[in-house]
Amino acid sequence: QVQLVESGGGLVQAGGSLRLSCTASGRTFGVYAMGWFRQAPGKEREFVAAISWSDGTIVYRDSVKGRSTISRDNAKNTVYLQMNSLKPEDTAVYYCAAASARPWNWYRQATYDYWGQGTQVTVSS
Repeated sequence: QVQLVESGGGLVQAGGSLRLSCTASGRTFGVYAMGWFRQAPGKEREFVAAISWSDGTIVYRDSVKGRSTISRDNAKNTVYLQMNSLKPEDTAVYYCAAASARPWNWYRQATYDYWGQGTQVTVSS
């Protein structure tokens, strides 16, 4: 069993930056990869980025490449999502997720076994 807690969300103006954090606790030895999804009101949850806990392999969705950076701190069992040049369309609840096995498809929600409660990101124009 793994528990995930997100932090760092908030209200920012367009063009601003935020750094989201997600800390894992419990059976963290069973985590293979961690990632971020987001869900805007009335829309489906979508993949943002993920990172392998073992070799650092990173995957981004195309719309955030060049603006966002996912990173990890193994000693702290924490994954970060640095988001720059934020746009109103980035507004969503951002969820941290963890996978207990090597992903075949990094983009699928079903790949991930554990989920945090989410942190709200609101970008105003």
